[in-house]
Amino acid sequence: MAGKFELHTDSAGKYRFRLKATNGQVIATSQGYESKKSALNGIDSVKKNAPEAPIVEVED
Repeated sequence: MAGKFELHTDSAGKYRFRLKATNGQVIATSQGYESKKSALNGIDSVKKNAPEAPIVEVED
């Protein structure tokens, strides 16, 4: 089974999503979105852009 996106509303009524690995561990969380459509667009953006995303090491 592949990982999954979970869409939910937070305590402030904003839409958020989290990406869970196959073992159930949360591996990414989103910002809060005003609308469900915007949150779904955020999921689509991750799906499109993540496969090509480079790994960049930064200094903290």
